[in-house]
Amino acid sequence: MSQDREESAMMNLLRRGYGAIFYENWPIWLGGVLLGIMSVITFAWARPWGVVGGLRNWGDWFFKVIGLYSQAPVSPLISTNSLIVLGLLWGSFASALLSKQFAIRMAPPFELLKGAVGGILMGIGAAMAGGCNVGGFYSAIGALSLSGIAMMIGLIMGAYLGLRYVYWELEHVATGSAGGSVTSASGKGLNLLAVEPYLGFLALLAAIVFTWVYADMALTREGVLALCGVAIGIIIQRTRLCFVRAFRDPFMTGEAEVPRAVAISIIIVILGSAALKWTGLRGEMVYVPQAFWFGGLVGGIIFGFGMVIAGGCGSGSVWRAGEGQIKLMLAVVFFSITVSLVERAIDASKALTALMGNRVFLPHFIGYRWAIISLIAILLLYYVITTWNEKTEKFMVEM
Repeated sequence: MSQDREESAMMNLLRRGYGAIFYENWPIWLGGVLLGIMSVITFAWARPWGVVGGLRNWGDWFFKVIGLYSQAPVSPLISTNSLIVLGLLWGSFASALLSKQFAIRMAPPFELLKGAVGGILMGIGAAMAGGCNVGGFYSAIGALSLSGIAMMIGLIMGAYLGLRYVYWELEHVATGSAGGSVTSASGKGLNLLAVEPYLGFLALLAAIVFTWVYADMALTREGVLALCGVAIGIIIQRTRLCFVRAFRDPFMTGEAEVPRAVAISIIIVILGSAALKWTGLRGEMVYVPQAFWFGGLVGGIIFGFGMVIAGGCGSGSVWRAGEGQIKLMLAVVFFSITVSLVERAIDASKALTALMGNRVFLPHFIGYRWAIISLIAILLLYYVITTWNEKTEKFMVEM
């Protein structure tokens, strides 16, 4: 009898632990810390975390298949850019299953159109800025690139303009704010919600097997990067960390939880990346986009507007697509296609390439110490201002 009670207590303890991990959202600040650590790990292992490179790889393959491009890109199953995004998508999918949050979520036609338009705008902005909210802003600042600050300013401006449009839409477009229907995972027969955690476990097991197979094929670097992407997908999905909120919320609700988490996360990346570059373990110009200042600023404005319209940034669109949101799936598709075309056009034109700007690695001008201090000071200022705004609501935009 005592043994039965002990087993029952153990099962209850395991259930509560599982619920705390997968049924309750993790603190957003924890997501920022874990994301920063994982970003440094991926950089130390092979390359910084990024999204737009993988999406461009997918777009390049699409245009090669339909005959628009003559030269085939690196296979999406080999490209490190692609694999880390595939890992992000798979990790968010597995996490959504484990937390019983996966469902095919349809949206009204107008919202689907906004997903496509938002994806197109994000593709244009990312091509100009040399990356999306990750590569052009998050990892770029972490890499001590001045273009990351230019894109940060652009994202703030674009998010403000995007929110102004959303408010205008709510007042003038009847179908703009309609909610999407949800295809429930439970039915009258088999209760899919009950088996989703088991499917999620199988999805995680498949990711581990994938890495094992790649290691056996002498592709350990690629397999581990994909697994890092899976970990990032789980972290973002469980914390609901989306960069849209980092730039939109101060104007819409005044909340500063996500801006603070993003600022902390980037500071971790700055310290880790600076150590890797200063010691010579990684090249100094890695992830320093050729986009200061025009490409970073203007591209950031376009991207920021697009991500608010779509309802998800580059990484946010991918992990929400992993949860089954059709609108964000469309955003990812159009983002991928657009960034491929626009980047190709920029690369083919010396004038456009020059217009985007230069690669500015701050330590080349002010040294590592002052570069780190300056960037961290900017992020702490952002932290303080958004926290002050949370209390005063000075920057909130009224409808």
